[in-house]
Amino acid sequence: MVALPLPLRARSRPQPRAVTLTLVALLLAVSLLSLGTGAAGLSPTRLIAAFTGGEALTRAETLILYDIRLPRLAMGLMVGAALAVAGALMQGLFRNPLADPGIVGVGAGAGLGAVSAIVLGGLLPPALAALTGAHLIPFAAFLGGWIATLILTRVAASGGQTAIATLLLAGIALGAIAGAATGILTFLADDQQLRDLTFWSMGSLAGASWAKIATALPLILPVLLLSPLLARALNALALGEPQAAHLGIHVERTKRLTILATAAAAGAATAIAGGIGFVGIVVPHLLRLATGPDHRALLPHAALLGGTLLIGADMIARTLTAPAELPIGIVTATLGAPVFLWILLRRRGLAGI
Repeated sequence: MVALPLPLRARSRPQPRAVTLTLVALLLAVSLLSLGTGAAGLSPTRLIAAFTGGEALTRAETLILYDIRLPRLAMGLMVGAALAVAGALMQGLFRNPLADPGIVGVGAGAGLGAVSAIVLGGLLPPALAALTGAHLIPFAAFLGGWIATLILTRVAASGGQTAIATLLLAGIALGAIAGAATGILTFLADDQQLRDLTFWSMGSLAGASWAKIATALPLILPVLLLSPLLARALNALALGEPQAAHLGIHVERTKRLTILATAAAAGAATAIAGGIGFVGIVVPHLLRLATGPDHRALLPHAALLGGTLLIGADMIARTLTAPAELPIGIVTATLGAPVFLWILLRRRGLAGI
């Protein structure tokens, strides 16, 4: 048998089951560390004993665990998973590793909705303001992202088909329009409103609550559970639209479902946690290096790694400058930007440029 030279050998990758078990173990470890870290420390062994009924917590510890840290953990897991899966879906649809939910204007639309609520919320009738209460900003952010998606799909659709190039250009144009409108509202904002919208734009899990989770879960959970159903179609689209159609894939339906799933997941996540960057780009990249481009493994693994990454980033955000708290978007950018640059340099080296 003639041995192949090293560059021509098939690249060995870990088995998907091994990657799944590793990611689940990592998620559990980071979750226990996050629950136990803070002003009142709780050791992992004590947490495990408390959850399994082996050791009772004090009244104060119970309040901290169940009313503060568990909602924060659940929200971090949900938002991180939603952003990472939305990024993987966008990259599969555009067949471009640089794509993320922001490229179709969802993030810019959500940002405009949130800024509008912050700056113009005082003009609402008292009855409507009382009805929306603390949910006004998340609701406005989701509405902004959803309207951007509807405009985008309307512009890109022609003759019953959705042109990917038009979709991309329309997303860039929508993002620019939303950015200009956001700039005008920022110019009109007073000092307190400027402070509020600055913190919202950098993202935070500080306002985590079971009520917020219940608001976003009906939109995010179906996407996380059902997105693997798009895996076969996205794998086929990687070969090109004509080839996918020859393989029996309904290309137009796949495009619409992917865009709607991305808008629901990324819009709801941005609405409750603010602008958090790099998760949607970096997580799918890292997983492709480990498991390859097969969306059947990529999508569920992106949910696990995205949730783990955001829980870890939140732990850093609230402990690095304690008792103050860093916006989580700063942490994800600080961690994600060097990793993204390394990925680009690695790809350039592999390409021999």
